[in-house]
Amino acid sequence: MTVSRALRSDALVSKQTRDRILTAVNQTGYVPDATARMFATGRTGFVAVLVPSLNNSNFADTVRGLSEVLDPAGVQMLLGDTEYTLSREESLIATLLQRRPEAIILTGGDHTARTRKMLAAANIPLVETWDIPKEPLGHLVGFSNREAGAAMVRYLHKRGRRRIAFIGGATNTDTRGSERRAGYQHAVHELRLPVGRIVALGKPSASMSHGAKALDLMLARWPDTDAVLCVSDLSAFGVLAECQRRGIEVPNRLALAGFGDFEVARCCHPPLTTVAVDCVGIGRRAAHIVLDALEARRRGEVPAPETTIVEFHVVERETA
Repeated sequence: MTVSRALRSDALVSKQTRDRILTAVNQTGYVPDATARMFATGRTGFVAVLVPSLNNSNFADTVRGLSEVLDPAGVQMLLGDTEYTLSREESLIATLLQRRPEAIILTGGDHTARTRKMLAAANIPLVETWDIPKEPLGHLVGFSNREAGAAMVRYLHKRGRRRIAFIGGATNTDTRGSERRAGYQHAVHELRLPVGRIVALGKPSASMSHGAKALDLMLARWPDTDAVLCVSDLSAFGVLAECQRRGIEVPNRLALAGFGDFEVARCCHPPLTTVAVDCVGIGRRAAHIVLDALEARRRGEVPAPETTIVEFHVVERETA
C-alpha cells in the first residue's frame, strides 16, 4: 500500500520514503499495473481518438491540440486511423470499447448504424469533430465543409473567374471532401456559372499525384476553365506543379485554390490561396469538453451536449 501511495504522490507518504521507493522503481524497471488500478478506481485513464489519416498534417495538428490539454490532466490518448472508411471506423470502435475508454473523440459525423448503436450503448462522453452532422451523437466541435467549399467559389468569382472547376476524390469515403464538393456545386449554381466541371480521381487521402493527373482530365474536357478549386492543398500543389511543367501561368491563365492551409501551401511558389481552419484549436476544444464531461460525471452529473462552431477563412495568396 505504501508503494501504491508513493507512485500516486499521496501526501500520506513522506518524501524520504517516496524517494527510496522511486529509486527502487528506477533500478528494477518496475511498471505499475494499470489494469489493477482500473479495477480499484473504475477509471482507465485514456480516451480513444479516431482520425482519417495520421499522414494528414491537419489531423496531426488536431491530435497535437488534444495532447496539449489531455497530457497535463494525466489523460492518455489511444489513436486509431480509420483510413477514410466507415467500416474500419466501426471495427476500431468495437475494439477500443473493449478496453473501456473514458471518452471517444471522432472525426466527422457520418457513421454506420452499428457504430451509432455501440456508441449509444457505451454511455461515455463523445465528441465529433471537423464537421457539423445533421444528427450529432453527443458533443460537437466543427464547421461546415459545405460552406467552406462555397466560400472559396464565391471568392474566385469575386476575383473575376467564371469557369470554375473542382478536383476531388473518386469516392465518397472522404465525407468532408464530399461536403466541400457539394458546397462548390451549390455556389456555381447560385452564381449561375457553368456546372458539372468536376474531376473525381483517386481514393482519399488526396495526394499531389492526384492533382497532376486530374489537371490532364480537366483540360481535356473543359480547356476554357479559368479557375480550379481542389479538395486539399496537396492536390492543389500537384496541379500547380503540373501547370509549371506545362508552362500554364498561375494565376493569369488559371487561378488555383486548395483547402487546409498546409505547410506546402505557404512554402510553394507561388504560395497557394486556400481555406484555413484552426486545426490545433479543434483538438484543444474537444479535449476541454472531454475533461469537463468526465469531471461532471464524477459528480454524478450528465452534461448536456455542447456545440462549438469553429471559424474558417479564405487565405488570399498569389495563385488566385
